[in-house]
Amino acid sequence: MAQRAREDQMHHPNNVSNQSSHGWKLWILTTVPFIMVLGNSMLIPVLPKMMKVMHLSLFQAGLIVTIFSVPAGIIIPFAGALSDRIGRRVIMTPALLTYGLAGLGAGIAAWSIPHPYYWIMGFRLLQGIGAGGTYQLAMAVAGDMFQSQKRAKALGILEAANGLGKVISPISGSALALIIWFAPFFVYGLLSFPVALAIWFFIKEPLPNTQGGLNQYWRGLKTTFADKSGSILSTFLGGAVVLFILFGVLSYLADVLEKNFGYGEFIRGLIIAIPVLASALTSYISGTVLQKRLSQWSRPIVVLGMLLITLAMVIEPFFVTVSPLAAISILILQGIGTGSVLPSLNTLVTSATSSKERGVVTSLYGSVRFFGVAMGPPFFAVAMMHRYVAFWAVAALSGVTAVVSWFFINERKMLPTTVRTGDTDTEDQADFHNPDEPAPVTRSQEP
Repeated sequence: MAQRAREDQMHHPNNVSNQSSHGWKLWILTTVPFIMVLGNSMLIPVLPKMMKVMHLSLFQAGLIVTIFSVPAGIIIPFAGALSDRIGRRVIMTPALLTYGLAGLGAGIAAWSIPHPYYWIMGFRLLQGIGAGGTYQLAMAVAGDMFQSQKRAKALGILEAANGLGKVISPISGSALALIIWFAPFFVYGLLSFPVALAIWFFIKEPLPNTQGGLNQYWRGLKTTFADKSGSILSTFLGGAVVLFILFGVLSYLADVLEKNFGYGEFIRGLIIAIPVLASALTSYISGTVLQKRLSQWSRPIVVLGMLLITLAMVIEPFFVTVSPLAAISILILQGIGTGSVLPSLNTLVTSATSSKERGVVTSLYGSVRFFGVAMGPPFFAVAMMHRYVAFWAVAALSGVTAVVSWFFINERKMLPTTVRTGDTDTEDQADFHNPDEPAPVTRSQEP
């Protein structure tokens, strides 16, 4: 752990002016998860309309989410490993441009082609490839920027931005669909291009780690997993499970609100946004709390959040087709649980390695999150016929994840001493390396 702290410090000189600029740089980074989450969340309330216009089954409509998430999950670890070698923004900028261009392509196909489903699926696949180089690398950049307890707050803000995107996107997607059902696709390009330029021109980063060659890089990564495999895999499981349940339930709820209660797109978007708003607010609060009690509270918060999700999934099938008000009230519990779990997991994952390996580990975590999102809607399509079985199965999965997290997540192994103790000297050194200035000698480097 001490060696990892020294490695991170060597990349970040004690530069007060750069430290003060981290605030607005972090806000630029928050636009990345905000844009990325639009990829699925903006379309969920529009899926019933797509089913009608393109004559799709619920399963086929769910695949519009899945085909975006699967390639993103596959690409993410490669993007992360490459970012450790050549830099984060070199990956993030073209990834955002690809994401936006593919969204525009899907919109143009829907506009100009009589039967556009397979064209949309193709562009969604390309869009997912672009998404693979976005949010997780933004998390890695935040991990590079903040090496003390402020990391928890920074990652909580990123997760809150992700959650805010989930709140706004169903409402905006529904509103845009009132104009025409494929209008949301065009938003991806309009938002992605300026964000890509901001990342390229304003986010500075450490010099890429090329010392020691690939063999040394993979040896370091292998050592990290050998020492912390139980903790790392438990965090991966938690991230996948909460998003699998969240997106599965939201897609199912959108269909129920349309078929059982006859709500239009905009009302569906407003209703779906309620539990997601609870998740976003909890993410911000959780990150703020974790900043002060990181080593003591991260694992209990994960376990408590998973248990809240379990409780919501046990109760939800009794009400989801009967009372929208009761169903949403219960899903607020799920949102609070999700918003509690994700910032804790994000902090543990980004703190588990040095900056030299952070990109690939964070990206592997992002992959399993995307696979969770991908599997949720198709699984819950089955819930239309077997509601109790589906909900109680995911409740059992969430409960098992809570138990695994309690017994296998080890904060002392995942969090370096400087993060757990909040060493202010190290905190001040948590800055990007300026290639024009030599790194000063820190106390840990003194003989």
